[in-house]
Amino acid sequence: MEQLYDVLIIGGGVVGSAIAREMSRYRLKIGVLEKNLDVCYETSGRNSGVVHGGFAYDTGSLKARLCVEGNQLMGQLTRELDVTFQRCGKVLVGNTEEDLENLRRTIAQGEANGVQGLRLVDEAELHRLVPAVVGKFAMFSPNSGIVDPFGLTIALAENAHHNGVDYRFGCEVTGLRRDGDGNWRVSTDRGEFASRWVVNSAGLGCGAISELLGIRGYHVVGSKGDYIILDKRVGHLLPMPVYPVPSNTYMGIHVTNTVDGNVIVGPNAELTDNFTYYGVPQKNMDYLAQSASQLWPHIHKGDCIRNYSGILPKWVDENGVIQDFKIEIRDDLAPNAINLVGIESPGLTACVPIARYAIALMGEREKLEPNPDFDPVRRGIRRFADMSQAEREAAIRENQDYGELVCRCEKVTRAELLQAIHNPLGVSTMVGIKYRTRSMMGRCQGGYCQMRLARMLEEELGRKETEILYAREGSQMFYGKVREEAE
Repeated sequence: MEQLYDVLIIGGGVVGSAIAREMSRYRLKIGVLEKNLDVCYETSGRNSGVVHGGFAYDTGSLKARLCVEGNQLMGQLTRELDVTFQRCGKVLVGNTEEDLENLRRTIAQGEANGVQGLRLVDEAELHRLVPAVVGKFAMFSPNSGIVDPFGLTIALAENAHHNGVDYRFGCEVTGLRRDGDGNWRVSTDRGEFASRWVVNSAGLGCGAISELLGIRGYHVVGSKGDYIILDKRVGHLLPMPVYPVPSNTYMGIHVTNTVDGNVIVGPNAELTDNFTYYGVPQKNMDYLAQSASQLWPHIHKGDCIRNYSGILPKWVDENGVIQDFKIEIRDDLAPNAINLVGIESPGLTACVPIARYAIALMGEREKLEPNPDFDPVRRGIRRFADMSQAEREAAIRENQDYGELVCRCEKVTRAELLQAIHNPLGVSTMVGIKYRTRSMMGRCQGGYCQMRLARMLEEELGRKETEILYAREGSQMFYGKVREEAE
């Protein structure tokens, strides 16, 4: 007999996984259909990792309201999920009278949105907060912060799975229709599924899924942003994110510290209709470095260890003006379908309030029965790099695999990699293990550990070398042996 879900969520990024976790608080049979082979291969894993304060969005908008709520929840959420979060603050730096007036307006808007603690600081205080910054004054947002975006997305998904949610990877939705019983039939490239409810949380694919639902007319464009990652060597020079004074639609090229001690430069913003191209041209890297150096003059080529890019799905009107989050149920066009469109920044910060808003819409249409067995707690992989010497010695006594370093740059041990390889979601790509452990994320970017990790995947999962994927379908690490091993 075919399995009937109560809810199928299309898209397993940070918002889709937050919806899955929050829905698992109720007695519902829930599935997540994710076209990629992991939960953070697109927008959710390709961003700055900033927990926004909520002052940058129009008063009365969902972006403002849900961002402020998400900022306030982030401490408790990350404690429950064992994810690294730092409420380090953020500064918006200015130099001119026009900048000063813009910052005053930003403070007024932030206060109207419910943001607390915003204040102007003079040059002396600015340099006490961030000694290496260049600027005459700034707005200080003490409640802004930084989070591990991979860790948060993975933790939400793992906790949802722990509470009974099915994750199905490599399932790209190709069709949606209602059957004679009023249930949704969801066609994918790996078969058909049936559900009473569907949720469109497809991120970059939200416009296409909305069309399949029969809710037409949303124009979604991509805003591609490029980034540079700097070595941890310069991390001590940046205690908090440093932004320029923002425009009405763009926060500007900024520098951001990460929870792991690196510095991220970027992003720029270029409109695109190609949602799969993540290349970073050299001219863009040069522009990022030159522009950000006006704020923080410590960007040198010798410290650049990697670049990457991310694409935000922006819903725009006929004039190209960026719109608010859209979270809706259209009973006339698509009953029992929750449609999320244009969930871009601050989606990472607002993921749980977005989920609760969507579930509240569902709760207006049917009674949701609480799940008494819901467990909000998830424990992550114990990181050798974060342990004290005494803790390391104890960990090795308990498990000798903690005594074998596989990734030297990030001090990742065999014990951590084994936990990641046997992760609850069943993710088995090289990048999936990278995101769970930080192997291949250090100075050498996998030059030392990458082949060792590939061998571990072969041995632990019984895979052939030609079956080891880097990230996506078709991304084989190896296509065969260069030479046969000597007998």
